[in-house]
Amino acid sequence: MAQRVIRVADLATTKDRTGLLPVSPATVWRWVREGKFPKPFKLGESVTVWDAAAVEEFIARRAEGGMP
Repeated sequence: MAQRVIRVADLATTKDRTGLLPVSPATVWRWVREGKFPKPFKLGESVTVWDAAAVEEFIARRAEGGMP
């Protein structure tokens, strides 16, 4: 089975687009630096993605009231 991935443009919300999370791209990157959000990985020199299952798990934990 192929691994599903997600890019920051699909994760974060901007003034022009609603993302999966109601936070800005800067917040996603800050959470990564702080160890609160799953670490991304590179698909190519300029393509960074997250494992979609890890993001879904993060959201489920938060929805249950758990901290990352």
